[in-house]
Formats: sequence, C-alpha cells, structure tokens
Amino acid sequence: MADTPLPSSFDGNTGFYEESRIQKLRRRLFEEPLIPLGCLLTCWALLGATKSIRAGDHHTANRMFRRRIYAQGFTIVAMVAGSIYWDGDRKKRKEFEGAVQDRKNQEKHQAWLRELEARDEEEKEFRARVEKGRQIEAERKASALTETRSVVEDGEGCRDGTIVAAVRELWQGRS
Repeated sequence: MADTPLPSSFDGNTGFYEESRIQKLRRRLFEEPLIPLGCLLTCWALLGATKSIRAGDHHTANRMFRRRIYAQGFTIVAMVAGSIYWDGDRKKRKEFEGAVQDRKNQEKHQAWLRELEARDEEEKEFRARVEKGRQIEAERKASALTETRSVVEDGEGCRDGTIVAAVRELWQGRS
C-alpha cells in the first residue's frame, strides 16, 4: 500500500493533526527548561570572555572561560538528568504517536478504498449506459432493416407492386 500513489482527491489533504515545530519547541522548553538556561549561561560566559579579551583584562577573561566550562557542564548534566527523568514519558509519547500514525494510515486507506469503490461504480454505470445505447442503436437498425425488407418483399410479391410501378412510371417518363 505504501508504494501505490494515493488518488488525486488526497492532494493537499491536511485534515490530519500534526504538531508544528513551534509547538514542539514550546513543549520541549516546558519539559526541560534547564537545558536552554545552560545554553544561555554558556553564551553569556563566551560573550563576557570576548569583551574581556578585547579590553585586555586577562583575569576576567579566564574567569569567564571557567564559567563557560561550568555552564557547559551544567547543560550536559541537565540533558542527562532530563533524559533519565523523561524517558518513560517519551516512550509513552512514541507509542501514542505510533498509534495516531497507524490510525491516520488506516483512515487514509479506508478513504482510498471508498474513492476506488465510487470510481468503480461510476465506471460500471458508464459502461451500462454505453451498452444500453448500443442495444438501442442495434434495435433501431434492425427495425429499419425489417421495414425495408417488408417494402421490398411487398413489391416483389406482386407484378404491379409499388416499387415496380414507380420504376415503370419513371421509365416511361423518360421515353
């Protein structure tokens, strides 16, 4: 099923809910707020070290580089602790997202089958109309042929039939 393309009515179908990047970022910030805090502290320490180096204050620059190391260590500890703490919730979330994805796939599959069945019904109706038109045309031709035969047979059966009489009149009118 995954290899077959979906019918054209599924183009641009956004009826299924997906978490946007901003929503995911916001959720992650609320789940683990210490990681962004550690990143901000690291950036602050680097900025301070840069300003101290430009000012020529090596003592403050060394202090800021140490703070950068502490901030990076804090960030790594926050990541590990958060990973351990949120591990169970992440597994549950992955299971939930897997179930949601399975449901979406099943809904798409069912909608695809309904569309294919509707197309099949339309095709059957079209073929029935074409076949009915062919039958009507065949009946019309058969009745026209029957009428022609009856006129010719009527004229052949008698000596002065209508066709023979019309031909004689034409012949005599020429001479």
